[in-house]
Amino acid sequence: MDAYTPQLPDEDNLYEHHAFTVDKGQTPLRIDKYLMNFVENATRNKIQAAAKNGSIFVNDVPVKSNYKVKPFDAIRVLFTHPPFENLLVGEDIDIDVVYEDDDLLVVNKAPGMVVHPGHGNYSGTLINALIHRFDNLPNNSSERPGLVHRIDKDTSGLLVVAKTEEAMAHLSLQFANKTSEREYVAIVWGNVKEDSGTVEGNIGRHPKNRLQNTVFFGDDEDKGKPAVTHYSVLERLGYVTLLSCKLETGRTHQIRVHMKHIGHTLFNDERYGGEKVLKGTTFTKYKQFVDNCLKVLPRQALHAKTLGFVHPTTGEFMRFDSEIPEDMQQCIEKWKVYSKHQEL
Repeated sequence: MDAYTPQLPDEDNLYEHHAFTVDKGQTPLRIDKYLMNFVENATRNKIQAAAKNGSIFVNDVPVKSNYKVKPFDAIRVLFTHPPFENLLVGEDIDIDVVYEDDDLLVVNKAPGMVVHPGHGNYSGTLINALIHRFDNLPNNSSERPGLVHRIDKDTSGLLVVAKTEEAMAHLSLQFANKTSEREYVAIVWGNVKEDSGTVEGNIGRHPKNRLQNTVFFGDDEDKGKPAVTHYSVLERLGYVTLLSCKLETGRTHQIRVHMKHIGHTLFNDERYGGEKVLKGTTFTKYKQFVDNCLKVLPRQALHAKTLGFVHPTTGEFMRFDSEIPEDMQQCIEKWKVYSKHQEL
């Protein structure tokens, strides 16, 4: 192993920021290049500096940036300060609260807002806003105050937040037992063949790009966790389709991964390749039209529209519905006009 002994502070004062186990199929690759695929917002210079400072460990031994990773290597990135996501600071940020009582609140999250700190987003998050607004929010199993579930940064829509330990336990159990109701609206590439269907496929981290998830099946099925998405067509718009997607499970990027898996990547989902023209013609005017749609909706076309759950104190089933945001609505309208023109 290409290792050396740097000048390290007392190891008791080091904090783990990232930890990976290299996939069994990994070919030899410099660790600085490898980590660029696995650490969000990391530049090669930043990774090389971390290695120079003795912050990157392979199998508990510090390595240089030119160390070549091998299958099953245990990689850890440690620093002398705690992960920023553990240093929570309240911030006076406006949030759209659609319902609130003594036990919980329901928030309509704007697109672009990160739910919890981490991976380069350490301020301006929903949690920063919540801890400014409320004292003593209960922690979930990941030590995140108030969060019962989450949605991605560029996904808009409804979230329930627990204000008491009892509400956290009750609501979390509903999500775990699949008794909560969650409906999303999505624009996906292509004309979805069936009017409705179900996608089942275990979801886990992509073996070569930790910023993505993927579907595992066959002999690799146990690398992912079971995930089920039910979809139905709301409107066919030529080269894209407007879908309703109902979650039976709640895996990270579930709808985004399942839709890509069946050949219908979300419109403008850059992480999964949806920002490219995946369906349509080669005409320049069509490319310009798609570019205009991408500018109108500069994020993945996904909105958490409906949320339902049993109230932890009253036992009443509560259902909340939200309007499709303006950016997504404008994109839908553009495709409606385009598809009608194509039919003429």
